[in-house]
Amino acid sequence: MQPNESARPLSRPKRIAQQAFTALEHFLHVEAASGIILLAAAALALIWANSPFAHSYHEFLESPLTFGVGGFVFAKPIHFWINDALMTVFFLVVGMEIRREMHDGSLSDLRQAALPLAAAIGGVAAPALIYVAVNHGSDAVRGWAVPTATDIAFAVGVLALLGRSIPSSVRIFLLTLAIVDDIIAVLIIAVFYSAGLDYSGFVLAGAGVVAVVIMQQIGIGRAPAYIVPGVVIWTGLLISGVHPTLAGVVLGLMTPVVATSRHERVLVELSQAADHVRETEVTTGHDFDQLEKPLHTLRVAQRELLPPVVRVQWALHPWVGYGIMPLFALANAGVTLTGIHLAEIETRWILIGIAIALIVGKPVGVFVISWLLVKIGACRLPPEMTWGGLGLIALLAGIGFTMSIFIATLAFVQPDALNVAKLGVLIGSFMAGCFGLGWGVMYARRQAG
Repeated sequence: MQPNESARPLSRPKRIAQQAFTALEHFLHVEAASGIILLAAAALALIWANSPFAHSYHEFLESPLTFGVGGFVFAKPIHFWINDALMTVFFLVVGMEIRREMHDGSLSDLRQAALPLAAAIGGVAAPALIYVAVNHGSDAVRGWAVPTATDIAFAVGVLALLGRSIPSSVRIFLLTLAIVDDIIAVLIIAVFYSAGLDYSGFVLAGAGVVAVVIMQQIGIGRAPAYIVPGVVIWTGLLISGVHPTLAGVVLGLMTPVVATSRHERVLVELSQAADHVRETEVTTGHDFDQLEKPLHTLRVAQRELLPPVVRVQWALHPWVGYGIMPLFALANAGVTLTGIHLAEIETRWILIGIAIALIVGKPVGVFVISWLLVKIGACRLPPEMTWGGLGLIALLAGIGFTMSIFIATLAFVQPDALNVAKLGVLIGSFMAGCFGLGWGVMYARRQAG
């Protein structure tokens, strides 16, 4: 009789590969599902903001929310807490994704990352140039970065609708491109959309960073312990004039990517605790006391076996995907259409520039740069990737919802210009999603056939 193949222990490389694919499946599942919720939240915001109850929408967002300790009181509207506080957690997850990819993911090998890296740069440069060309000579040119970002949740959500006939190389390429896109977006926000800098704030933020380093050195591994220094960094960046959400990126990049050095010892303790639990007979309520210590050991072992960056990201990812991003969409996608005056030349060209940049600029930038590098032999398409698959990625890259609207809130102060910019993002992202879905259906049929 042949031994059961599934019972054989996996070699270390196979075990690592299996863990990587499990993490990827979890990531894709959350992103795809959150993309649907994000779409529903955006639709609800649009309907609410243009209904007879529109006043309640704006009153809700402008309602003050106050936090205070003793004589210190900090009061800001709900809109601020969503965009500047909760979105810090979103950027924390982004920072951890970047950290993981740079350590042992698609960004750890320059040869593997070269093509999606170049494609992302092309996907930022082309729409920015189109927008500047359309709005050249006006104050609206400040919004050049609005159409440069890709919304990973929506893009992966559309890809998920196409089923499993889409090769995994297409999904991985899209994720890598979107992560590089996030890195560029973070740099753009830090460099181009920070107010007049107050360097005293950097001293406070630096103190928070030093506190994080010290806590890591003395072995504090519980994530809640880092909330206080995280708040210190966030406050310092807020005072300095740099957008405070970048505190999340700082913390994400500082999160350790290697599990505890007690790995082998932890495995022994885990085995002993599991044996203790298995051998303990529980017949009365007092017998549960015997399980307290081994169960505690199991909980600690779980924390120490997983790298902190993985453990925290897994814990936060559903909250971000199902909670924070839909809240952001609800708070920012409510464009009052009756208040938009497209008769004004400047506002009209803001909308046109953003929409064209997302629908045309993004795909052209991603595809043309990739095509040129492959043709001159500088890069190669990944295995199982075809030009049709790259075309699908290029079209989906034009979905720029979350990060594009976020940058728009930083680029435009005037409500009229901001509303038009948001509408341009919604139109451009919707059309890019439709074109991507249409092309993806044809591509999937060819792959299945």
